Parts: sequence; structure tokens; C-alpha cells
Amino acid sequence: MTPGALSAQPRIDLLAIADLVKEGSRVLDVGCGEGELLEILRDQRQVDGRGVEISQAGVNACVARGLSVVQGDADRDLADYPDDSFDYVILSQTIQATHNPRAVLEQMKRIGRRVIVSFPNFGHWKIRLQLLISGRMPVTRTLAHEWYNTPNIHLCTVQDFLDLCATENLAIEKALMLAKNQSWTNGDPGLRANLLAEQAVFLLYRQ
Repeated sequence: MTPGALSAQPRIDLLAIADLVKEGSRVLDVGCGEGELLEILRDQRQVDGRGVEISQAGVNACVARGLSVVQGDADRDLADYPDDSFDYVILSQTIQATHNPRAVLEQMKRIGRRVIVSFPNFGHWKIRLQLLISGRMPVTRTLAHEWYNTPNIHLCTVQDFLDLCATENLAIEKALMLAKNQSWTNGDPGLRANLLAEQAVFLLYRQ
């Protein structure tokens, strides 16, 4: 994709996240990659968006799109931001790649009034079936790497994430479950969501 131009079909999880963000909000996108989500939020939601990205190539791609992004590490650099700096702090498909997901979530809820987290659900039935039949780490559409070259070091299920939110006193304002090109709202995610969702998107707030 050419920098500065949206793909014809943005990822369904990015569109789901954008729908959760109020227009004109201050947003920090942690692990923003090449800036696709920030660009959607800027163009469709008119947000005041900032990004943090560990990859220099990603930062360069974001700057080419006209986005305000700095190079930084979610595990180390979020502590530099003041309390309540943003209306939303977003971690899209990144929490499973952090070294300390709980500490990252603690920093996010400190600096953002709302927290949005999306991740691939390791409890999806196809993943369970692959493990059962093959006895090997699954490779799927949402987990496309082999075990030896994956950036994902802390995979979790929907239920795992719910447990972490409870530990961190984070309340769920909205939960979206995604599978293929479909999404559904689940006010009380449980066994069904854990089994059927390929990806999950949570809008959270401090209790």
C-alpha cells in the first residue's frame, strides 16, 4: 500500500476500533505500525492522534502519511506520559507482543480515560482443533507466523483477558467479537465468545 493512501478494505478490527472513538478525541496509538489506524481516525473521526512505534521503518511510514509518531517501546516508554493525557489509548494487535502485558495495561489506563485493546483469540475453535489434531502450534489467518519466527510472546484467550481486566479493575464498556468479516457485540463475553471469536476488541475504563 502506498503511504498516505488507505487500502481498499481496511482490516475489520481497525474499523471496529475506529467506531469506538468519539470524534475530535485525543488518541494515543501504541504500537501503531505503519499508521493505518491513525490515518483512519484522522480522516474519519477527526482525532488529535499520536503514535508510538518501535520499528524505525514503521515510524518512517507514519511520517510519510503525515502522522505524528515517535519511536518508542510500549514496555518502557509509556511511563513518560502524564496521567490522563489522552481520551483513548489504543493497543491494536500488540498486547501479545509485549514483554509485560499487565504493566503495559497499567500504564495505558493511567494515561488514558478509555483504553481500547484488540488481540487474536487463542481460544478460537480452529486453533483448538489444530492443536488437538496436529499437536503443533497453529498457523491461522490471525496468527500467521510459525512458532520460531512469531513476534507473539504472550498469546491469550478472551477469557484470559477478562481475568486480567478484573485484576486491573478495568470495566468493560463494550466488547466486540470478530470472525472473518463479521462482528458482534457481546455485553458479557464468556464461553461462546472464547470459542467463536477469531479476534476481540475491548473498550475499557477504570473502575
